[in-house]
Amino acid sequence: MQPHFTAAQLSQRVVYMFQAYYKTLLGTVIIASSGEAVTAVKFQGTMPINGKHSADTLTDMASVQLQEYLAGERCRFDLPLCPAGTPFQKSVWTALLSIPYGETRSYGQIAQMIGNPKASRAVGMANNKNPICIIIPCHRVIGANSKLTGYAGGLGIKEALLDLEKNLGAGTEVSSDIGQGG
Repeated sequence: MQPHFTAAQLSQRVVYMFQAYYKTLLGTVIIASSGEAVTAVKFQGTMPINGKHSADTLTDMASVQLQEYLAGERCRFDLPLCPAGTPFQKSVWTALLSIPYGETRSYGQIAQMIGNPKASRAVGMANNKNPICIIIPCHRVIGANSKLTGYAGGLGIKEALLDLEKNLGAGTEVSSDIGQGG
């Protein structure tokens, strides 16, 4: 399904109506939602939390699905997503969602996928700005030489996520849609 973005979504500022901390096997994450869609999943210390900490159905649902994924019980997230970003960033994040579970792609391959083959550095910057880690699988993007490159949670976490997926079944399609709510 092709994501649809309204003019309001493209120009919106990040607003977290609900945000809560959740403990996972990889450490504490912060999950935020607009009340209609998940807007952020970040490792503790990588995102300032403004306002009060208050979970909602979506942050709790995202936490449960994240726990199932990390336990090897889930390959696909079924959540409405609405990350704030530029149209280019959103095109990169949409491409990331098409990388099958257990597989990786290079920055150059993602640039090809979005129709801008010379944009591998810009793809790397968009990957770095991904506000919904793990669910929008930026950890599946590696260097052209097949080496691991930066990850907001650290290279150890990126390696653990890739190992988890590799050991549990490459080639499983993961799908969530960006822009369905928010």
